[in-house]
Amino acid sequence: MNERLSLALAADAVSLPPGRVLLLRPPADLDLDGLPEDVVAVHGFRPDHDALSGRGVQVAAEVEGAFDSAVVFASRSKALTFDMIARACAAVPAGAPVVVDGAKGDGIDSVVRQCRAVFEVGQVFAKAHGKCFAFPAGPVPVGWAAVPTQVDGFTTRAGVFSADGIDPGSALLAAHLGGISGRVCDLGAGWGYLARQVLASDKVTACDLVEAEHEALTCARANITDARATFHWADATTWSGGPFDVVVSNPPFHTARKADPSIGRGFVMAAARLLTPGGRLVMVANRHLPYEETLTAAFADHVVLADASGYKVIEARRPKRQRGHR
Repeated sequence: MNERLSLALAADAVSLPPGRVLLLRPPADLDLDGLPEDVVAVHGFRPDHDALSGRGVQVAAEVEGAFDSAVVFASRSKALTFDMIARACAAVPAGAPVVVDGAKGDGIDSVVRQCRAVFEVGQVFAKAHGKCFAFPAGPVPVGWAAVPTQVDGFTTRAGVFSADGIDPGSALLAAHLGGISGRVCDLGAGWGYLARQVLASDKVTACDLVEAEHEALTCARANITDARATFHWADATTWSGGPFDVVVSNPPFHTARKADPSIGRGFVMAAARLLTPGGRLVMVANRHLPYEETLTAAFADHVVLADASGYKVIEARRPKRQRGHR
């Protein structure tokens, strides 16, 4: 349970007045003790969004309406953190408390320094390898509020994967999508780079983009206007759809700063579930990630199509039917 905010509130290091409280990207395991009753969590990552909702927290994908105070939970992406601070300041009255909570590993020390240069930062509460502090809301410096940017002909935004340009792994995978046809699913579609390559083929009849990050999917909608595309804000590992002739994927492999191959394994199993009996998965992964055992369990055969620059492109065919599969 993430308790740093509740401990800071209990110690009066930070305070939240009665009223409507905005929580920006809170962790799914946030300790809610000490928070006012009227809280709204805004979270664009679907698994955390759904986990918070399951705990009875009111959750939305975007900030709507006015609030009396706000709490920003720092992200690994510094640009996203400062964008959230800008959104928090815009959502509350001038002078209302804005609390910022974050881990050292996510750069909270730097955030404290930069906020001190702009706002009257109060006590900094240090606990559990992180910090929590507050300041009165006011105007933010130019550049803190993120705006969509154009990179390599695509719209991206702060905080989404590979916001600065095309991911090398995705570029390698795109080079091995020749001959693709039928109904295709881009599992973990991001801002739409792979889906655009898929839709370049007139043999593709449909392409479903499944993405857990709301901002990334918003970018994908801007990047892809092809009528064959359908967009789904969903956890790729649990989403139900299909069946598809082909699944393409560049699955994520991090939780926080740690590599977590279980995420990619979940994508492999999901792909097997979504495919037709004769369907195939074409995916890219970092060379060192051990997906072979899962591929063997989920598919009749698989082969490495390319191994370059630290990435491997894998094709898996003929998904094995798991117990309980439709």
